[in-house]
Amino acid sequence: MARSKAASSKKQQKQQKQRGVDFKKIKRKLGRKLPPPKNSTNTEIKSKAIVLPEQSVASEKAGLAVSKKGLTLKELLQQTSHHNAKVRKDALLGIKDLFQRHPAELKLHRYVVIEKLRERISDNDKVVRETLYQLLKSVIFLACKEDNQGQFVSLMMAYIFNAMTHLAFDVRLMAFKFFDLVVQYYPPSFSLYAEKILQNYEDILRKNQCYLQDKGKLKSAFAGLVRCLSLLPCNKRSIETYEKTFTGRGILHAFEPDVPTESTGFSPIINKLKDLVPVLVNCFQEFIPLVHSMLLLDAKSFDCMHYILQSIDLAVGFFVYGIRQGKPTLHGGPDGAIWDQTISSVLLKRFFNMFPLNATHNLSEKFDDRFFILNILIAEIFLQYSEWICPPAVLLEKFLEFIEDALLGKICSDTRSGKAVWGKHVLSLLPFIPKLVQQVASDWKFRLLQAFTMTFEDCSPESSLKLACLSAIEEMLVPTDEMVCPDAIDPLFEHQIIWIRALPVLLILLDDKHPSSSQVVLHLLLRLGQRACMKSSFAWEYDNIQYSLSKFYSSCQEGGEICYGPFVRLPRDSQELSICGLYYFSYLDQLSLKSIASCCLCPELEPFVLFRIIEVLHSSFNHGHIQIADHMSFFITLLSQFKVFPEYIYPAVENDVKISNRGTFKSLTNAVCSCLSQMGDGSLVFQILEKVILDQLLSKPPLDNACAMLRMLVMLDSKPTRLSEQSISTLSNYLSGYLIDVVHFIPEDDDDTTASAHIQTCCYYFLPCFFLFDRSHKLLKLALDVMGSQITESTTSPLSQNYIQHAMDRSNRINAMVSTLVLMHKDAKIKKIISLFKVEMVHILQIIHSLQSSEEANLNIEERHKIQCACDRLKIITGVTQ
Repeated sequence: MARSKAASSKKQQKQQKQRGVDFKKIKRKLGRKLPPPKNSTNTEIKSKAIVLPEQSVASEKAGLAVSKKGLTLKELLQQTSHHNAKVRKDALLGIKDLFQRHPAELKLHRYVVIEKLRERISDNDKVVRETLYQLLKSVIFLACKEDNQGQFVSLMMAYIFNAMTHLAFDVRLMAFKFFDLVVQYYPPSFSLYAEKILQNYEDILRKNQCYLQDKGKLKSAFAGLVRCLSLLPCNKRSIETYEKTFTGRGILHAFEPDVPTESTGFSPIINKLKDLVPVLVNCFQEFIPLVHSMLLLDAKSFDCMHYILQSIDLAVGFFVYGIRQGKPTLHGGPDGAIWDQTISSVLLKRFFNMFPLNATHNLSEKFDDRFFILNILIAEIFLQYSEWICPPAVLLEKFLEFIEDALLGKICSDTRSGKAVWGKHVLSLLPFIPKLVQQVASDWKFRLLQAFTMTFEDCSPESSLKLACLSAIEEMLVPTDEMVCPDAIDPLFEHQIIWIRALPVLLILLDDKHPSSSQVVLHLLLRLGQRACMKSSFAWEYDNIQYSLSKFYSSCQEGGEICYGPFVRLPRDSQELSICGLYYFSYLDQLSLKSIASCCLCPELEPFVLFRIIEVLHSSFNHGHIQIADHMSFFITLLSQFKVFPEYIYPAVENDVKISNRGTFKSLTNAVCSCLSQMGDGSLVFQILEKVILDQLLSKPPLDNACAMLRMLVMLDSKPTRLSEQSISTLSNYLSGYLIDVVHFIPEDDDDTTASAHIQTCCYYFLPCFFLFDRSHKLLKLALDVMGSQITESTTSPLSQNYIQHAMDRSNRINAMVSTLVLMHKDAKIKKIISLFKVEMVHILQIIHSLQSSEEANLNIEERHKIQCACDRLKIITGVTQ
């Protein structure tokens, strides 16, 4: 059988070889490309390029605005609906590029563009939605800001609302970001859709488990909610504006048929806010275990919690304002009280019980500051609405302890950034201190005042925290009618004294580098003075402020040099505040008046401020706040020490304030004389000032100051003169030299116009002497005698130096003397008087003639010629022919 099987196998192989193989198996090596099948068809087409002179597509775009990729606006708008997200994004970027290259295209097609782009608000791709947002924000809304944005809003709102109800959570959150953008550029849009928007916010915030997973997107939604709620009215002015906007919406109504034709008032908003506040509180509660479970309080969680607190504050504030105004439309009519109880219950049982927020882990100092900021916001909400929620004593105690620790800086990090955070956020608590001080018990009043005073003293003078402290101090120093003034045993009174004494020191520290802060301090001092003048309990403290304030005006250095304080460099409104404050001192002593007088002599002080000081001080004198001797001394100081420039008198430039202040000094002289004339009995005032004025004259002041003193003396004198015999004798010696100095000191020109100005200027300085000569002829006679004696005196004579201020040789002195007599003859009244003393005039002429002919005088030819000319002029007025 084995043989038969082998034979059979060989037989079969032989038969197969004879018949052939149906499918031959070909062995291929790995990596080799298979050859094409034998029955395959070659589809390759070969052709030559066809070159046309002009492409048809390019001809269609000729003259049209295109992007950098050569696409027109129509093509780009069509691509925004492409199924590929990248194409849609590139189309939006292309539109942005086209509008930046061709801004006119946006003006022409803005409504068509909005109608097309609004479809992408609900785009499924995150990048496309963000690209659309940036396009609207940076290009379209910004360029169309001045246009009718009502139509833009109307075109977009339906799509925004549709996106707010989208199934995708990311799209819903982004929709709120789009609406926030609309509100930024067109705030009235919130008033038109407030009810619907607040409902959508409520719906999205109820999804607490969703938004906690993506806090970055939730942050944008909360930021938009804060922006919307901040548009709600919180005072009378804003509510009137809001109601006007709410009812006057014809612009939007023309493009939105679904907008109601009549305003429903604030009731729908109130109802929505009533539902929204508990949701916000719940959102905040959901964050608490989340942030406590983290090692670090991240920025996104902090921002979300910050926005939630702001939203609660704005929502409750709008409701409270409505109740305060007593408008039924604001608090929903009869349901207002019920809503108030609902909000109070939510805040007390669920919100304030979370206070204070403390980290459970050992967080870094930076993140401790974030909890501090959140606690400050909660405390601010509590303090602002505590009267409406009626907190229990235990809760109030908790917040008072936090406020005290916050003012003392105990719950904020000691780093530089921590101190900056403390200074920025603790000032929000300061406006509540005055009200708390009036409400809390005595022990807590002392603790709060002590902590507040330490904050006030420790912060830098120019900081915003210092300004906030000053605002609170003003409220506690100058209370309203509703606040009771403290007595001496009240802790508030003790701290009031501390604050009052600190104000002048603060004012000097501020100098002129921070004028706005200085103005706040000066305003507070003025209000303090107004209250002190009404016999307040700290009037004595206010009077003592003047000693500290003297450096604010000026101070005297060791060498006698005057150091001017910040008063002269502050703006005029601040100067006015400080000047008005002088009136309310019950008395001003010599030191204070000296400081003010020195300040008045500063060349940098504006004339208006100078005259305002004189006006206020004179009013203070009239009310008995300044003694008469001190007041007169103040005026004497002004007129005797005021520096007039230029020193030489040029009539042509006297009216130019940039070159000369002589006009200001003349006005000052008139103002002082006017005040002196109103000081009571003229004879008594004259007796007080007679010797003082003569002493000032004998000290040889400059001509302008001497003229002012003489004018003061003339104003106080009468006809016949009140001068004593000794005063007449002293004055005659001085006047002879004064008159000669005036003629010598004022340059004379041959030009007729200049000569006329010269005569008028000389007459101004001569006029007070003319009045004195008219009132006392003896004074004129003695003055002429002194002139005659001065002719023969040498230039080095001590007598000459006593009466003639400016040294000159004999010929110039004689020439000036004769010019003086000539000018006196040009005045009709003095000419008549001087004619009575022809003997004295002739005697002067004889002395001059004798000097001219004397060999002992040692006169040169030029001097003899000058003297001869003087003799000739004097002969004319005396009528002597030989």
